Amino acid sequence: MAATTTPSPAPGVGPGNAGLGARLRTGIGLLGPRHPRHALSVAEADTLSLPVGDDGVVVGVDTEGEPAVLGVNRPTPYDILLISGLWTAQVLALRAAATGARVAVETGRPQAWSQLVHAMGGGQNGLAVYDVGRVPPQGASAGTPVLVVRDCGMRPPRGRVTSAPWQAVLTLLPYLSPVAPRLMRQARLVGVQRVSPDEAAEIGRVMGLPRTERETLPTLPDGVTLWCTERDRQYVMTQPTDAEVGLLGMARRMD
Repeated sequence: MAATTTPSPAPGVGPGNAGLGARLRTGIGLLGPRHPRHALSVAEADTLSLPVGDDGVVVGVDTEGEPAVLGVNRPTPYDILLISGLWTAQVLALRAAATGARVAVETGRPQAWSQLVHAMGGGQNGLAVYDVGRVPPQGASAGTPVLVVRDCGMRPPRGRVTSAPWQAVLTLLPYLSPVAPRLMRQARLVGVQRVSPDEAAEIGRVMGLPRTERETLPTLPDGVTLWCTERDRQYVMTQPTDAEVGLLGMARRMD
């Protein structure tokens, strides 16, 4: 990719809950449980034979080829705005379901999601589709986290089911619309794929992006997303697995 990441220094993980609380407010990368009584020295950590890493959904790789992990399942309300094609939202829904989360899709085009529902066992194995405004209470908890995907067009109505502890809400916008600035300001994490120069300028103004990134957004290849939080920015390439290619095809910006 032509662009490079410009992340701010990640908040540290120190004694107590201060470091963890800071990480919970950021976007990509959610730290798993950390307790002082379980702390290991560097020498002791080298003896571990099991991998220890962050919790979440692998959304792709960054510019250095390292996995980029999106912490969807959180003990605090979490709103995500994704300005992209349907393909990326569906890959994220599949991967969230694979981590054990229940996925509720609110959409005005249920036929576009029917193949995923069939592949997931007819809605009985983690992914269910509802008409706009018809999503029932999900009963999210630490044991049964929920991701609500709102695929409701350019002007999504206010949802009946909102973000809550262990229940994240991802709103999909194919392009910018009059409601986009409000949604960007409300979201804790914003993902942007290729947009027009005018849209890039508006996104840059609302999100406070530097000029280089505003100029890069109209040139992003298919499958590349700029993920932005209040503190960090990261370009991520979503690389589909063979199973995802068989189900959804290759990455594409246009539906």
